[in-house]
Amino acid sequence: MASSVRRSLLAQPITDEAFRPYGQVIFAAKDGKAYDAEDAQLALSDGIPRFYIMRLHCPGRRFSHITCHQNCTQCLGSLGGQSWLLAVAPPCEADSPAWEAIVAFVIPGNCFVKLEVGTWHAGLYFDQEAIDFYNLELSDTNSADHHTCDLRDTYGIEFEIMPT
Repeated sequence: MASSVRRSLLAQPITDEAFRPYGQVIFAAKDGKAYDAEDAQLALSDGIPRFYIMRLHCPGRRFSHITCHQNCTQCLGSLGGQSWLLAVAPPCEADSPAWEAIVAFVIPGNCFVKLEVGTWHAGLYFDQEAIDFYNLELSDTNSADHHTCDLRDTYGIEFEIMPT
């Protein structure tokens, strides 16, 4: 498809309940707290876990591609208390998510998100010049488990996230 329609997504503040279909929101807990369901429920047993810091430069808020990982969970968060934006759609067996199911969240800098296995995601988006993010996934996620849908080719649409 040569042309596309741009759709706006209003980013909603992230809450445990609103984000549950896509993963978990993890906030600080008291040191020594026993492990429970509020801790990140990780699926990283199909390979070597990789934890790293990535520096991203001003990506804006528009996207036409969305990605999922079928072999692991993924944890993302910003360093330095920076808020950011993330678009997500629920996990599904198809090669592409239903575009109508894509929603966006504002992620504050005092938490991280854990994406469930198969959750479609686009981002990390922000308006600052650069933000450092930490990322926990498998060492080969970007090469062996990176399923991307081109929303422009598949549906003739692209999105722009509008912060609240």
